[in-house]
Amino acid sequence: MSQNSAESSRKGAVGAIQSKAQEVLQEDFDKAKVLVADAAKSQAYLYPIKGFFYFVTRPSIWKPFAVQLGPYMLLSVSVVSAMFFFTYLPQLAILVFVNGPLAVFTTVILILNESATITNLIARNWFLHDALIDTFDGTLVAKNATGIVQEGRELKPGSTAMERLGRIVKTPLERFSLKSLVRYLMYLPLNFIPIVGTVAFLVIQGRARGKAIHSRYFQLKKWSDSRQSDWLRIHVAPYTAFGLVATLLEMIPFLSILFAFTNTTGAALWAADIEADHSSMSVDDLRSTANGNGATSSTKKSN
Repeated sequence: MSQNSAESSRKGAVGAIQSKAQEVLQEDFDKAKVLVADAAKSQAYLYPIKGFFYFVTRPSIWKPFAVQLGPYMLLSVSVVSAMFFFTYLPQLAILVFVNGPLAVFTTVILILNESATITNLIARNWFLHDALIDTFDGTLVAKNATGIVQEGRELKPGSTAMERLGRIVKTPLERFSLKSLVRYLMYLPLNFIPIVGTVAFLVIQGRARGKAIHSRYFQLKKWSDSRQSDWLRIHVAPYTAFGLVATLLEMIPFLSILFAFTNTTGAALWAADIEADHSSMSVDDLRSTANGNGATSSTKKSN
């Protein structure tokens, strides 16, 4: 009798756990649907593409890119070649146990992501930092958002946006931090989960990338850390969408430097649209946005 009672209790416990697991999965699925809907509605994922076409059709903003192209290409080729030579087979041997035949492709994706991270970590800290700042500010000037640029640097007379950029008077974009590297390494094992793990890893990387793309804009706006956090929390879906597309583009071997600049251009275009959107809003609308209402409206405007 006691054995039947124990078996019944065990089944009841298993059933309760399964029920709770289904409940949690349903909640996460509903949250994911809302985030995807918000991202689609905002159209923020289009800005990396807009940034690409804006950049390649305007030679006047190419100077920072042209100056850094040679050093970056040498660095990128060296990192990608070394990563494939030294780490492809060891990582393939591990991933083949969890991904099966797909490991051939997931290992390539993983190494490209690792290579992009290493390259960006070195480049953004050593020689791309100021060039990306100039590209961001120059794009804002080209979009007639000179008022906000003047909050962070001097502007001078000139026939092109880049010629007008003067001395930086505020500490520019934050560089790659140890915290971001630790976070990357923490989530790297997700790639051991077939397909879903790789997708989750890319989404997490995209979300982290999205949070950083407007650090210069927030600086020019003189926003406190708490206000930045509130803004990013309200607009988490659009920034994740932008970051995911930007991350995927920068994973393309040997073209990552181009996309680093075009993604920066896209981020500046987005910032210019946010500024234009806010400038056309009434006082009541601005108060509503500051309080977190109508959060996605400022991410929908595009050129």
